[in-house]
Amino acid sequence: MNGALHFVVFRDGDRYQKAVKVFGPPDFIHPMWDFRAKAELAPGDVAVFAVGNDRDKPRFHAYDDSAYF
Repeated sequence: MNGALHFVVFRDGDRYQKAVKVFGPPDFIHPMWDFRAKAELAPGDVAVFAVGNDRDKPRFHAYDDSAYF
């Protein structure tokens, strides 16, 4: 894979662990499908959704993860 791996809307550890077994560890984790997550997807990236897909309308309010860095 040339692009980054994004996990989107993973809210429980069981689904997350199963996705890691299949796809490997993600480069990015997006708690919700919002405009920020959509903007961070570049050509060649892969987005794995626990719920929904990339054709869903993104939430207008973006998740603020600045407290974690």
